Amino acid sequence: MCLCSSKNNFLFASKYPRIPGHEVIGIVEELGTESTKWKIGERVGIGYHGGDNHVTGLTMDGGYAEYMVANEDNLTSIPNELSALEAAPLMCAGETTFSALRNSKARPGDLVAIQGIGGLGHLAVQYAKKAGFRKVAISRGSVKEELVRQLGAHHYINSEKEDPAQALQALGGAKVILATAPNAKAISSLIKGLGSDSELIIVAGSGEQLELSAMDFLKVPKTVRGSFTGQAKEIQEAINFSVLTDVRPMIETFPLERANEAYDKMMAASTRFRAVLNISE
Repeated sequence: MCLCSSKNNFLFASKYPRIPGHEVIGIVEELGTESTKWKIGERVGIGYHGGDNHVTGLTMDGGYAEYMVANEDNLTSIPNELSALEAAPLMCAGETTFSALRNSKARPGDLVAIQGIGGLGHLAVQYAKKAGFRKVAISRGSVKEELVRQLGAHHYINSEKEDPAQALQALGGAKVILATAPNAKAISSLIKGLGSDSELIIVAGSGEQLELSAMDFLKVPKTVRGSFTGQAKEIQEAINFSVLTDVRPMIETFPLERANEAYDKMMAASTRFRAVLNISE
């Protein structure tokens, strides 16, 4: 069970009491009377979309529990090559970044920038490497530079020392910028780092307004859009690609009784990079 900030969500209103958790891996223990898609003993996962317009852990009970009930159409098969602890972050953070890059305008050899090297960004760098993009990682400070280069980044931009947009233009302009850190001001400034016929894709937001002007779009064709996916089919494709190309999340694990500690560390951005609850401990 991977932690995500569903507790303080701003997209959907939770009704309490509610069991949180929307990146869940488990074993099928019992089947409904009309269930035909799965067998008892199979290992499965469920992500954000719980089915029937429900959000797992927000409008229906999630995975911070010994057992949970799930809609069979919204489950994903988890292959043996992945441990449950590795698979959980791929159900949301992995699928989100994988689908955004796969559906983008970028093609092998294009310059792709990843803004924010955290729970989503460290996976995005790996997917971008496997897709054959020329990769730029953008983050504050120099602490993460060595890591992202090990993960496959060709270039690193320290946003505390240089303007990311100018640095991207010096590299020829990005075909795609994937914004994974929820900072509206930082995201807005990146549009000037795009090249022609390019796009800025937002996969994490704080709810703050972006600061864009008409002139940002008139010099060269460019697009700003969000990417919000995560259906079972898309999750399965992300899982399969991760196994095929050996993409794995960096995780810190906690037993269920330390869930509050794990959540606080996640919100303080002090985990590297995904906090995962091991319910079986």
